[in-house]
Amino acid sequence: MQLSLEGRRALITGASRGLGLAMARAFAAAGARVAMVARGEGPLTEAAASIPGSIPVQADIATADGCERAYRSAEAALGGIDILVNNAGTSRRGPLSSISDADWQADLDLKLFAAIRLVRLAWPSMAERHFGRIINVLNIGAKAPPPTGAPTAVSRAAGLALTKVMAGEGAPLGINVNALLVGKIDSDQWMRRHAADPQGQTYEEWMAEAGKAIPMGRMGKAEEFAAMALALVSQPGDYVTGTAINVDGGMSPVP
Repeated sequence: MQLSLEGRRALITGASRGLGLAMARAFAAAGARVAMVARGEGPLTEAAASIPGSIPVQADIATADGCERAYRSAEAALGGIDILVNNAGTSRRGPLSSISDADWQADLDLKLFAAIRLVRLAWPSMAERHFGRIINVLNIGAKAPPPTGAPTAVSRAAGLALTKVMAGEGAPLGINVNALLVGKIDSDQWMRRHAADPQGQTYEEWMAEAGKAIPMGRMGKAEEFAAMALALVSQPGDYVTGTAINVDGGMSPVP
């Protein structure tokens, strides 16, 4: 089956590297025009240059003004938004007693309120066209929060609840809303972790060791994650909404 997004217009946040970049490449290869949103100008410019026809949009979506600027810029450049992927986020975590109010607020602003604000901007035109596809990228901690998983597991769990609320409201309007939950997937985040603690191993050796604890015996690939996202926003996903799919090689204790 060929997955086509011909004529569709997509906005992807956190698109300059990792999963966001992989999704931007997959969507563009399927025929979509893609607006790539990220905070850092250098990495964003480089990433967009690798995808012909993509639109780089530099914005800090952890703020209301940044969300407004990102969405309006993408909408003007593409002529509308059919697909929204809320992917921006970090993996901030630690003992509960060590997390300050500022840390909590920063995490919620980036992972929860950015999604709320962007959806609020996209919703009216999607409803008017009776077509919209929204993906909230979360992690498996949203279903099974681990100890020292705050604040990220808490904000992701809220994102899971938000997905269900939006899916229920969007279904009669032709707007499908789903979540993809990340396990351990090879990305720049893991490159940074290896750089901080290489344990005398090459990156490939370090990743192979990390993958042994996963039932499938290996780390996932960003391209595999992007393929699942592509399926959800193209024709095979037309009757799928309100779901939270683990992309984790069987790692999560909660299906």
